[in-house]
Amino acid sequence: VQLVESGGALVQPGGSLRLSCAASGFTFSRYGMSWYRQAPGKGRELVASITRLGGSTNYADSVKGRFTISRDNAKNTVFLQMNSLTPEDTAVYLCKASGIFTSDEYWGQGTQVTVSS
Repeated sequence: VQLVESGGALVQPGGSLRLSCAASGFTFSRYGMSWYRQAPGKGRELVASITRLGGSTNYADSVKGRFTISRDNAKNTVFLQMNSLTPEDTAVYLCKASGIFTSDEYWGQGTQVTVSS
């Protein structure tokens, strides 16, 4: 099982990034997917989640209206489009797969997003 995040970078305030999480080793469409983030010295925070077929999404209040989660089950990939970034969005972003029919959970290693001028 692998979850590999990519797309993190250094970006200026107000900028945008698109993160990707490529999954392998399990049946992607049987898993809900989530993005979490962890800033230095802080706990892990749920940013956004999407159901296994993409029919429903949820967002943390801090990112509503700015971030969009989506998935492509044909490509076993989940995305996080991040717009209007602020320094408070600086964190390591991780994706998580949660089994719908099992209790399995898988985590990626994370990708660094730094928002700074």
